[in-house]
Amino acid sequence: MTTEFNEIYLSAVIGRSVINSKGDELGTLRDLVMIPGEVFPEVSHIVIKARKGLKSLPWSEVALFTHVVISVTGVNPPGLSAFQARDNEILVKRDLLDKQIVDVDGAKVVRVNDIKLGNLNHKLCIFSVDIGFRGLLRRLGYERLGDSLAKTLGKEIPNTEISWEYVQPLEANSSKLALNIARDQMNEMHPADLADIIENIPIQSIRTVLDSIDAETTGETLYELESDMRNLVINQLDNEQMSDILEEMEPDEAADVLSDLPEQKAQELLDMMDQEDAEDIQELLEHEEDSAGGLMTPDYLRLTSDITVGRAMEILKQCADEVETIFYGYVVATDDQLEGVVSLKGLIMNPPDTLITDIMEENIKSVRIDADPEDMLETLAKYDLIAIPVLDAAGKMAGIVTVDDVLAHYLPQIIKIKRR
Repeated sequence: MTTEFNEIYLSAVIGRSVINSKGDELGTLRDLVMIPGEVFPEVSHIVIKARKGLKSLPWSEVALFTHVVISVTGVNPPGLSAFQARDNEILVKRDLLDKQIVDVDGAKVVRVNDIKLGNLNHKLCIFSVDIGFRGLLRRLGYERLGDSLAKTLGKEIPNTEISWEYVQPLEANSSKLALNIARDQMNEMHPADLADIIENIPIQSIRTVLDSIDAETTGETLYELESDMRNLVINQLDNEQMSDILEEMEPDEAADVLSDLPEQKAQELLDMMDQEDAEDIQELLEHEEDSAGGLMTPDYLRLTSDITVGRAMEILKQCADEVETIFYGYVVATDDQLEGVVSLKGLIMNPPDTLITDIMEENIKSVRIDADPEDMLETLAKYDLIAIPVLDAAGKMAGIVTVDDVLAHYLPQIIKIKRR
């Protein structure tokens, strides 16, 4: 027999009678067992509260599913058996209702007040979750009363539902129901938004979020966290995972993260990293955290004076993903002496056969490796620069400091002043 049902809310069916083909009551609906589906999560079994305990029945043996009654095929359905909870089993009411989830479209943590179910390819699926006041009223049985009162006041209670496509559950088991689109969008969220989410969820749910994003996104998110929260999150990861994450981070950001960890833990992670990456980070760690050496990155667009604009553009394309900024190319000799700087605009506006030495700026503004944030900010502002080269004690090119790294140093102070 074909199962008949339309879109329906979980609150409308939980507790409803479940009857057989003769009309005898088998019990009431207690919960729904969900499994991942091709599009949306699908019901595999229904859980019935009977006189002799909980029973489980395959969805294929459900004939009618409405907010009034739920009927099954036959008098004694063959699939009806005692329900036994399994560790990896996902129950809609138990594992999703009233739980926190991530709205990946709105980039926020919300609570599930109700769940909309519907028919897709003859399967009962989760279509969306209700996170609004209407969902609460519906569960309490006061939706119509709420609408009447709102109408009297000239208002309307909005529908606040999120399609399951944009839902990332936070419970370890139920996160298995997340769609690929939700996981993909988690990686596309701004790290600052992900950091806000991590700071607003239970500690035990943090790992679920981290498992939903890649190593690069995890690194960017860690950098956005306050040091105490960051260290708490790092403790959720094993050393191998953390070393992989550090390798994906910008060296200056990785150095900031390691500088807040106990020295032994930081050294363990450095020892597990790729040698070249570890050496770059170790060099940064040797400088004062708020000095140019501590804030700089050794990854920048490095050019030589004997190449053409065309060759410089090829180098730019090859290393664009690896460098901190592409707005400037720094012309450096083989002995690391800084000879000049060329802007991205200069590269774009000149013919490919133009020599770099003909267009580079030789009157270079730079800071020493021990410069403090005030000196760096003053130079960046005075000459309207996005980044500035950092020279070591011998006057050789050590790296660059970007304006956002300098401003990030002042941000906590600005926030404190604003709060006062």
